[in-house]
Amino acid sequence: MTGTQVLDDELSASPIEVRGPLQSTRSPKDGEPEDLFAERLLEWQKNRIQRQMKGEYRSQVYRLNELIGGNLSTPLRISEIQIQGANNTRPGFLARVVKPHLTNPDPCEDPTLESVLHQTRQITYALARTDLFKNIVPELQTPKDPLASIHDVDIVFKCEERGRLSLKSATEVGNGDATASANAKVRNAFGGAEDLEGSVSFGTKTRHTYRLALSAPLTGTMLTRGELSAYAVDNDYHAWASCKEGLKGVKAAVSTITALGQHEVSYQAVLRHIHSLKDEASLSTRQSAGTTLKSSLNYTFVHDTRDDAIMGHRGAYLKFNSELAGLGGDSSFAKVEGESQISRRLLKGLHASLAGRAGLLYSLDNRPSIFSDRFKLGGPMNVRSFRYNSIGPRDHGDAVGGDAYWAVGLSLIGDLPGKAHWPLKPHVYVNAGKLDNIDRGRTTIIRAAEQTGISTIGLGRTGINISV
Repeated sequence: MTGTQVLDDELSASPIEVRGPLQSTRSPKDGEPEDLFAERLLEWQKNRIQRQMKGEYRSQVYRLNELIGGNLSTPLRISEIQIQGANNTRPGFLARVVKPHLTNPDPCEDPTLESVLHQTRQITYALARTDLFKNIVPELQTPKDPLASIHDVDIVFKCEERGRLSLKSATEVGNGDATASANAKVRNAFGGAEDLEGSVSFGTKTRHTYRLALSAPLTGTMLTRGELSAYAVDNDYHAWASCKEGLKGVKAAVSTITALGQHEVSYQAVLRHIHSLKDEASLSTRQSAGTTLKSSLNYTFVHDTRDDAIMGHRGAYLKFNSELAGLGGDSSFAKVEGESQISRRLLKGLHASLAGRAGLLYSLDNRPSIFSDRFKLGGPMNVRSFRYNSIGPRDHGDAVGGDAYWAVGLSLIGDLPGKAHWPLKPHVYVNAGKLDNIDRGRTTIIRAAEQTGISTIGLGRTGINISV
């Protein structure tokens, strides 16, 4: 066999692979999927773009921090403040909000970039507290004033106002009552963060309620507000007092927020009318029938550190209310009432809540207190497992209320096993309470300790329910 024959045999055994000139040179890079399924490829591209954008964002933030950090001591002064997008807000009101934050934090030193940035942040927070804007973006811009120096800067706040009109309706069924309500609110009614609100509701216990209120800030900090309101209410007491009560009143209030909590001072004038008595109404109820006028001053203090008002795991709540009536009208009394609650987490998914409340009503004209002014006790809102307003003095079948009361309750609220995110919560509770009248010949404390009748005290009531 010659060499030529051997070469021919090798060529015939291994034929040459023919490739086109545009052959594929692709190879998987950066985790690119080898298969070309559309879904996998699109997901890979999306994740890759997100990683690139995240890296670029971090790099930009790092460079910006370096730039600002290295120039905080650079002299800089605010030349002008512009608020754009506040089309429905009065300039005078905005000036009152912004002006307190224009003072240099350290008058002994010249303003710098650091002080300007602090002032910008404070003004942004002040504008946000007005609750008029849903978006606030501050920008530092070169002054447009040709006489401005190189150390001057303009601050421009680009704002987007919230909608002025809101309408809301709701229906509620529970606690033996069904209610339908509608609410209309005009935000920033006159261009100074005023709220004009009207509401109406109809129900089985509260037959109807009408309310119209106007509130407005009294200071530029938005922490102090004034309110004027008028209301009309018709309550159905047939289930426990064989009558109905109509209320028509006006209220003027000033409220403020401090480090301790919220304070409110108010004046009320209320016309009360007991009417629609049942045939079997008691003598006490019949004696209360008719119209009375109450004119009173009120002070209310609220301190609340709970993480949630209903399902709180930590924090405390304290409320104190005092009322002095007798500035005209038919009622003359001093009234104080307080309530408190503390919540603590015991185990994961289990927390406890201890609440207590008490009140005292003292007549100033040596006459018995009026039915409309007395305390009522019993029901799901204060002492669970008792019928509504069933605790305290009674005249035949009617609950007539009392002048002094106390109530305590302990609750354990937990999560369903494996369903901590569900709104259904098991609730175990125990309640106690007492309501009585004042015996002017003996102290209320001695009287409360001696009398433990079924009609005036409820102790040891327990129960289990599901809270939603």
